[in-house]
Amino acid sequence: MEELGNSHWMTPKTSKIKDLLSFDRELSKTNLIIGTDEAGRGPGAGPVYAAAVYFPNYNKELEASLEELNDSKKLTPNKREKLFDIIKSNSIYSINSISAEEIDKINILQASLNAMKKSCEDVLSQIKNPQNPKILVDGKIKIRNTNIEQQTIVKGDSTSASIAAASILAKVARDTFMIALAKEYPQYGWEQNKGYLTKAHLKAIKEHGITKWHRKSFLKNYIQGCSFSQKKLKLD
Repeated sequence: MEELGNSHWMTPKTSKIKDLLSFDRELSKTNLIIGTDEAGRGPGAGPVYAAAVYFPNYNKELEASLEELNDSKKLTPNKREKLFDIIKSNSIYSINSISAEEIDKINILQASLNAMKKSCEDVLSQIKNPQNPKILVDGKIKIRNTNIEQQTIVKGDSTSASIAAASILAKVARDTFMIALAKEYPQYGWEQNKGYLTKAHLKAIKEHGITKWHRKSFLKNYIQGCSFSQKKLKLD
């Protein structure tokens, strides 16, 4: 019984990469497949990131290299960082970000879509004579202002290899940026919360005000409920 239990535990890991690659491989029979995803829609500080990934070859070598590929949210930071380099070395990719200031101007949804659009366009520009490109977009909403064929996929990062890969590139790139930014603004704990509005982060905002890296549109109600002055908020 113990041996059966171990075999059953190993199956999801082994079959996941096969399923992810199989999904993209089937679509690639008629289209050039680019997967895209974003990271950082929810935090109250920092940019939103997006990535796009195109795998030129769906072979056994790629399958072996990406054995642990999965939705970035289901992976440990160490596994994401390991896969980050593996994905880059096996794909044509692009990573882009939209600033907090721009998020406040156009809203987080449009900012996320813009970052995905830029990433997909960057990938296409690196491919010689792309034939019938199709973008696989994680979620329900298509990228705007593009003539490229698109397919939205709910839970795409658990369905498509290229979307799962894009989710990891975007997540690791954003986390790395926020950890570096935390050295300049240590009071907000960004190396831990990555900009999400935890209790400790909100307490720090109340004590120290906000920075140019905070999304003011996300904090409007909280700011109005606090007693500190506009000067202390550093609204620059």
